[in-house]
Amino acid sequence: MEKINLSSHLYLRRLKKEDWKDVHTYASQETVSQYQAWGPNSEVETLAYVEDVLKSEKVLPQTRYVQALVDEETGRVIGAGEIIIKSFVHQSGEIGYVLHPDYWGKGIGTLLGNALVERGFSELNLHKISATCDPQNISSQKVLTKIGMTLEGRIRHALKMKNGWRDSLLFGLLKDEWRKRSVE
Repeated sequence: MEKINLSSHLYLRRLKKEDWKDVHTYASQETVSQYQAWGPNSEVETLAYVEDVLKSEKVLPQTRYVQALVDEETGRVIGAGEIIIKSFVHQSGEIGYVLHPDYWGKGIGTLLGNALVERGFSELNLHKISATCDPQNISSQKVLTKIGMTLEGRIRHALKMKNGWRDSLLFGLLKDEWRKRSVE
């Protein structure tokens, strides 16, 4: 994947090993990982994450696509978006994203989510894309709704967290719904 522009100063590109320090600036923050089973990361954990992403790009057939979100003005990685192919047969995938808190509340999550959905449907030929989030993560729920996803339900005890089990809200979007929305 080449560079994909999201706005006049934000773009997506492949994650590089040297990005780990930028990734660590947000992955090490409690506020960023509060709704996740991971983190806050140590430097070793962040480096291991980046190395894992790079290894996953070499696995065939590829099932994991991670893009770094770069602020062109600073040259820094400020977040990441991911598509995971859940089933080739059923053409289903799942998206996820993370963003440095300095960039929260500016519509960037929605830009990133839309770019992931676009790639999933147009390039990876998915039929359905899903996403999950913590029921308490209102901001993520808003992003998923803004990118056209429908709340499909609640998955009980979906993730084991540091302090016990967490439910997840399940959102989904079908390719036909996305096409219809893209035309409007």
